[in-house]
Amino acid sequence: MKKALCSILLLFLIINVAWSQSEYQPYSYQFYQKLDEDIYSIQTREHTSLKPYFPVDSLLKNHYDSLINYGSDQKPHSWEYRKLFNEHLIDVKSPGSTFYVDLLPDFVIGRDFSSKQTTSITSLGLQAGGTVGNKFSYYISGYQSSAIFPEYISTYINQVGIVPGQAYAKIYQNNGYDWSYITAAVSYTPVKYLNITAGRDKTFIGDGYRSMLLSDYASPYPFFKLTATLGNVRYMAMWTYMNDPQTTSQYGIDRKKFGVFHYLDWNVNNRLSFGLFDNVIGFFTDDNGKKRSFDFNYINPIILLQPQNNSSGDPDKSLLGLTSKYKISNGVTVYGQFALNEFRSVDFFSSDGSFANKYGWQLGLRGPHLFGIKNLNFLVETNNAKPYTYSARSAIENYSDNGEPLAHPWGANFRELVGLLNYSYKRFDFSGEADFGRYGLDVNGLNYGKDIFDVYTSPARVYGNYTGQGLTTTLVYFEGKVAFLLNPKYNLRIELGGILRNEKNNQFNDKTSMLTIGLRSSFRQLYADLASFKTH
Repeated sequence: MKKALCSILLLFLIINVAWSQSEYQPYSYQFYQKLDEDIYSIQTREHTSLKPYFPVDSLLKNHYDSLINYGSDQKPHSWEYRKLFNEHLIDVKSPGSTFYVDLLPDFVIGRDFSSKQTTSITSLGLQAGGTVGNKFSYYISGYQSSAIFPEYISTYINQVGIVPGQAYAKIYQNNGYDWSYITAAVSYTPVKYLNITAGRDKTFIGDGYRSMLLSDYASPYPFFKLTATLGNVRYMAMWTYMNDPQTTSQYGIDRKKFGVFHYLDWNVNNRLSFGLFDNVIGFFTDDNGKKRSFDFNYINPIILLQPQNNSSGDPDKSLLGLTSKYKISNGVTVYGQFALNEFRSVDFFSSDGSFANKYGWQLGLRGPHLFGIKNLNFLVETNNAKPYTYSARSAIENYSDNGEPLAHPWGANFRELVGLLNYSYKRFDFSGEADFGRYGLDVNGLNYGKDIFDVYTSPARVYGNYTGQGLTTTLVYFEGKVAFLLNPKYNLRIELGGILRNEKNNQFNDKTSMLTIGLRSSFRQLYADLASFKTH
């Protein structure tokens, strides 16, 4: 916590001395999908798969401004009215800069009827941000939270030690949790072709709800990112500093690791695009406690410079990936991803079910104005990961941060079909999700490939592996929300929500049926559609 606060103070010092970027909009699927009509228009070649992006620097500026300023009628109103419905709490604008501050309440109460338990979230946050000139922007947010979760999330936290996607959880009052959550970013665009961003946050790669390459699920992490755009090509190089916590470490200790990420997005034309992704996860201290010397090869920002090393003697772990999308019509887009954790041609092109065939894939369809109804946006996609995908020879090298997957939150050894609907009418937002999954949990002390923190060098079997092996489990998840937007500047809203969830196998049958109501805010994406981490 002290390190995070020091980082924030340092960022403020940087702000005071830096010269002139476009404003920073934290990524969340719920907000970004409202821009689908523009993002996926066949009239443009917008780069869509690298998020968050900066609306001031894109063709999204007008639509983005209309969403953020909804309800501003230019009529005179009282200070109280403006602050509640239209403005930031502190909102300073000058010809050369902007600055804003908001309080971020998150007060929710609910009832889980299946376990006859009252749930709650009590969270108060603060965000500050702004711009200097048209080249420099900054954003900081921090939250202090406590909660009593439904039973399935409590089980997850007790096994992982992390509040999903946020931070370490401290137990209070026997069945509650307390935690802090901080993000920060400073962004500088010295020329229109290059953006430099540093801070502590998340990055999402893909056009879907999930990502099989890099998602916004795991906790935020310190990063340094270069993003270059030249015509139809956008290229990202990012270096991160991550954590392997004792709760998921194979040695029961806390250690640090690093990640190097490269992504190249090429818009072939107004409809078709392709992307190429690579990553290397490495560690600073080996299993014997010996510190590694730094390898300066990882500073080089060129994609694919580090060879695929899963079958070599290189101690670090790599992941390769492909993305693609095709705009069928204005806004309606088919998209996909392929993630390759290891390649052995003999096994890959056979049907022997080798544990070495570690890969995942995604295929989806999304679009706006379903059935011709304006602002009714939809998405349907399938996500699949073979057993042992994202795992490594040593747990610290697996594809995770702070005890949670960096790609799909379910880990590996799963199939998923998910559908989303979102509808906006004036200040009302309606959203619905249906999720159907099938996966195999580890059982009888054997590693069947779902838990990415188990090393893949000890599989349950070498051949004959299949998706869903182990303790075969089915998950049915429905969620609906109705929100009334109070202030679009920081997504302050009154929200009513409901969840129906059933996770079933031969050992347990977990049911959740709950309703929640509360005052919520911020644009951050928090996931509740989780699968079990382990048997219980």
